[in-house]
Amino acid sequence: MAQLRIAMAQVNPTVGDLDGNSRIVVDYARRAHEAGAHLAVFPELMVTGYPVEDLALRNSFVSASVKAVAALAERLAEEGLGELPVGVGYLSRRVGVGERYGQPAGTPQNAFALLYRGRVEITSAKHHLPNYGVFDEFRNFVPGETLPVVRLHGVDVAFAVCEDLWQGGGPVAAARRARAGLLVTLNASPYERDKDNVRMELCQRRAREMGAAVGYVNMSGGQDELIFDGDSLIVDAEGELIARAPKFEEDLFVTDLALPAADDTAAGQEPRSEEPGEAVDGVRVVRHLHSAEPVASYAPDPPVLTPRADPSTDVGDVYRALVVGVRDYARKNGFGSVALALSGGIDSALATTVAVDALGGDRVHVLLLPSKYSSDHSVSDAEDLVKRQGITARTVAIAPIVAAFEESMPLEGLAAENLQARVRGTLLMGLSNQEGHLVLATGNKSELATGYSTLYGDSVGGFAPIKDCWKSLVWELARWRNAEAERTGAVAPIPENSIAKPPSAELRPGQVDTDSLPDYDLLDGLLDAYIGTDKGMRELAIDGYDPELVQRVIRMVDKAEYKRRQYPPGPKISSRNFGRDRRLPITNRWTPRA
Repeated sequence: MAQLRIAMAQVNPTVGDLDGNSRIVVDYARRAHEAGAHLAVFPELMVTGYPVEDLALRNSFVSASVKAVAALAERLAEEGLGELPVGVGYLSRRVGVGERYGQPAGTPQNAFALLYRGRVEITSAKHHLPNYGVFDEFRNFVPGETLPVVRLHGVDVAFAVCEDLWQGGGPVAAARRARAGLLVTLNASPYERDKDNVRMELCQRRAREMGAAVGYVNMSGGQDELIFDGDSLIVDAEGELIARAPKFEEDLFVTDLALPAADDTAAGQEPRSEEPGEAVDGVRVVRHLHSAEPVASYAPDPPVLTPRADPSTDVGDVYRALVVGVRDYARKNGFGSVALALSGGIDSALATTVAVDALGGDRVHVLLLPSKYSSDHSVSDAEDLVKRQGITARTVAIAPIVAAFEESMPLEGLAAENLQARVRGTLLMGLSNQEGHLVLATGNKSELATGYSTLYGDSVGGFAPIKDCWKSLVWELARWRNAEAERTGAVAPIPENSIAKPPSAELRPGQVDTDSLPDYDLLDGLLDAYIGTDKGMRELAIDGYDPELVQRVIRMVDKAEYKRRQYPPGPKISSRNFGRDRRLPITNRWTPRA
């Protein structure tokens, strides 16, 4: 067996910030060098950030990425780090192939580069391009056709990019044929509930298929709707977990591995840099000799094996994802503070608490906007939360403003109720324009699904922290956050009355949500089945839901598509969110009877 110390940098790049992302690589490469690593690897599209979406179709952006990688290799050498091989993801283009029908202009590729001694030593590109869920890679890239296998300190190390591990055949099959001792995959795999164990099980399965260890380095941080949770890991050739990084934080993950020494007799060919033979299963193995001699034997450090909480209680992970989403959306878009309306209800209470945990109480500004229908407890609950969390609060009574509108145009019923929400939204956006805060919308997924929100009212804002959280999950998250505070001896941030009282928009006397909607536990289960798994009316009735209720709820969901299109982005935490995951026509007469 040969030894290899690998450093996997679980970091948080920003899309388009090529200089800033390159600085992250240099910083973490230095730390890897100081830790005695023999190889440092970074996530998918590290240099450009991920996902680049249609930036990939701009030739200027592709050219800038290619130049940035070459410059990064030179800078690493100038900084005294040239002897450390560094693997990075970047945006490249296929060389020697003109544009063809159905291919993006400039034939961009989601690529990998190994940097060494001031130059790009070897490159390849992602073979499997995902085109489902939040991914549009078949639109933006063309596939790669090679698998690089690098002889590194006597070990054959193969490199692949994200989806190449998720799909059978292709690079996985090529790595098995090449008798690689280690497959390293560069990933930008977004968070969703329960996905961490899915990733680990995938790595274990692929390791057993190839008879090789698998190193999985993932991105961390937030990018628009997507949250990258890290959770980088390494499994051995039998699929046993060797090491695992923490979740929802940046980390340099250094692990000592004992790997099979390369055997040219078994492999059937000498290591070489030229491309051998024809492709099998769409992929050619390209071998490259970096260093043939194993490193001198040394005492390995104990691996890092970050413990995981009970997967049956993953609410804490969801909460941390929301915090990361708010923090990075504000930071990466240049907002130093946020503003939101605090009503005393559970949704705005949770959104405020997430914002405080993300940015600090001094950067969270709330408006208390009582109307003539606001209950005494709503005002007192909002004031209680302000005291508990030490945030900046202002109270603006909206009854006189609403009255002024109604004098100009008398309104009644739903139109009058919506006017109150729109006055609140106008005041929030005015505060944002005046003081530069990012406005947070506080609606939940149940409201968004059924259209139980006011367009240009409570839907105003630049980001929506709980957009992908069913109402029933909102209560779970609030209880979890209070329990965490009590566990650590801190003051519970959310007043108990905000959690316990019946939810209400308070747009008319005595109003509660159940006047218009079913009980949320029932509603959320039905919505999740219809939206999350595309079940039709007949299937939902078979599942035990009342057919009349099913018909009413589906009608509400389908009619509200135009509202969802105009709602701010928010952190994706489910397997199907309203946004990149689910794209339906607004003008649509189809009724899902089956």
